[in-house]
Amino acid sequence: MNSKRTILVVIIAALIASFFILDLNQYLTLESLKSNQQDLAQYINANWLVAFIGYLLIYAVATALSVPGAAILTLGAGALFGFGWGLLLASFASSIGATLAFLASRFLLRDWVKNTFSKKLESIDKGIEKDGAFYLLSLRLVPIFPFFIINLVMGVTSIKTWTYYWVSQLGMLIGTAVFVNAGTQLVEINQLSDILSSDLILSFVLLGIFPILAKFILSALQQRRVYKGWKKPQKFDRNLVVIGAGSAGLVTAYIAAAIKSKVTLVERHKMGGDCLNTGCVPSKSLLHASKLAHIHHTSQNAGVTYDAPKVDFKAVMNKVHSVIKSIEPHDSVERYESLGVNVAIGSATIVSPWQVDIQTEDGVQSLTTRNIVIATGARAFVPDIPGLKDIDYLTADNLWEIQEQPKRMIVLGGGPIGCELSQAFGRLGTHVTQIERGAQVLSKEDPDAALHLQTQLEKDGIDLRLNTSAIAVETTSEGNVLLVEFAGKEERIPFDKILVAVGRQANLTGFGLEKLGIETDRTVITNDFLQTKYPNILAAGDVAGPYQFTHTASHQAWYAAVNALFRPFKIFKVDYSVIPWATFAEPEIATVGLNEVSAKQQGIEVEVTRYDIGGLDRALADDHARGFVKVLTKPGKDKILGATIVGANAGELLAEFVLAMKHGLGLNKLLGTIHIYPTMAEANKNVAGNWKRDHAPQKVLAFLERFHTWRRK
Repeated sequence: MNSKRTILVVIIAALIASFFILDLNQYLTLESLKSNQQDLAQYINANWLVAFIGYLLIYAVATALSVPGAAILTLGAGALFGFGWGLLLASFASSIGATLAFLASRFLLRDWVKNTFSKKLESIDKGIEKDGAFYLLSLRLVPIFPFFIINLVMGVTSIKTWTYYWVSQLGMLIGTAVFVNAGTQLVEINQLSDILSSDLILSFVLLGIFPILAKFILSALQQRRVYKGWKKPQKFDRNLVVIGAGSAGLVTAYIAAAIKSKVTLVERHKMGGDCLNTGCVPSKSLLHASKLAHIHHTSQNAGVTYDAPKVDFKAVMNKVHSVIKSIEPHDSVERYESLGVNVAIGSATIVSPWQVDIQTEDGVQSLTTRNIVIATGARAFVPDIPGLKDIDYLTADNLWEIQEQPKRMIVLGGGPIGCELSQAFGRLGTHVTQIERGAQVLSKEDPDAALHLQTQLEKDGIDLRLNTSAIAVETTSEGNVLLVEFAGKEERIPFDKILVAVGRQANLTGFGLEKLGIETDRTVITNDFLQTKYPNILAAGDVAGPYQFTHTASHQAWYAAVNALFRPFKIFKVDYSVIPWATFAEPEIATVGLNEVSAKQQGIEVEVTRYDIGGLDRALADDHARGFVKVLTKPGKDKILGATIVGANAGELLAEFVLAMKHGLGLNKLLGTIHIYPTMAEANKNVAGNWKRDHAPQKVLAFLERFHTWRRK
């Protein structure tokens, strides 16, 4: 606690202590008010302005300190100043005092609460930002909630001070008026219960519910305005129509069918989406082949020598397609039909909030549906580089069609896709030049993690060009050339094939979003429940963002299905609190939660603990003694805020941290868990051990040293 906070705490404590030590509460009783009413009234008649200001200050200070007696002061305002002036005095004094208590709570407690309960407070702040005034008004209208608790609790939220003041003034006005009016008839009051009857309290409770009810009604009216001009069907053919059979669409349809709703899944190309056909599955199959081709470079360390491999590129690509074929049945039309999903192969168009037209080989099928989920995925983003679109360029979408291995390939982009494919083609024998305009590959990872991969790419023969921009593609008599710029100088790089891997863009056109006025901004704009402007039309997966991972698409699918099928009875906000991801090059880099880069960007204070995998027994035995485990925790605490693993099987090893973060397990729990020896997973336990050693209780250890010294005597 800094000096300013300490001084404020001392002042508040001294004032509250003085109140009780000097027995000032004896003046804030109904008996005292009634017995001194005439004397006080005479003084006020003679010194009205001074008395009014003094009473206001006393009331405000008493409210700010949260000492008992606010009800008596309100009665006194009416008894001594009359209803009009008394209401003005009590209303402003109580609001000013409440705001002072609010500001003191914010100054003293906000930072501590933010550091201790960051995730929960972040969620609360979002709700307060959106509906804070409604919540506060409801609390102020119901006198059964202690106002001093409201002051303290609201102080640690993000509600604006001015909003807090005017809502408090408005919300407390009716209750204040009741007490002030009662004060004008003080002689008839023998106890406070004479004012707060059960009927009056019930009236206040109903009044407090009114803002929430009003919000619900306004929301319903807003929804009616959204749907204005559209004719809702009397009944529906389907409970749900899902557009797109990638990861998000498949899981959404599966869940919908599992809970016995009638669902149609529409796919215009191939079941399984990008992940199966052009993304995760083929790229990992290609990486597997490239690792086999690379074995002869490392096997000699174990005393085993291989001749240089002969790569049959056509056979490699055939194997890639064979793997796709072996997985296809999992995502096939036949399987999903057997699960109860109606699958339609064709192009879907949303023609109204409750109607989808499907263009199939047999014509147009029109379906009315209570809900729609957009899961149309994404495609490779192709930058506007002069000359690029004049040649036969490759992306991760069409790469798998080639049968002849390029001798010289340029890979544009240093993200996960670019790095994985650069390494794969490089190890298979292609001369690869990788262009990245940033200062490192994998821009979202920490520099120390990215450096491990950069070093390995260069060892694999990749000509890695960082801080380099692609300017133009030129076609010459000798072949294609990429013009690049580095440090203000231009260079020409010849190539046979160029692979564009600079990111993905959502598929937003061709299925009716424009006609319905559904907003987009690189992705479909949704709220926290994955709803678009129309609550019955939702979006999930790459088309919705904010992450473009297969596993987050599947994660969102549950929320999309449940929120669509059970609205308005119950809907759920999507939980993005623990999101893992990995780059499957060698070495693998896997991250969950915060890393040092994102923590710095978000202004979150963290403590970093590392363990070098180079010292792990199993890593040494397997010749994988490269990389590290890095864990970010709250300073001085074992709560895990994020983890990054660099090394063999990092994606598999990360699962332990994902589980720990999801269920609130700290490093002490990991350290107390038995890990099989010798395994790579021991690295996770060892990093927890490093944290424990750094937080060893030095005073306790010093005492134990003296204790054991004494026992040796």
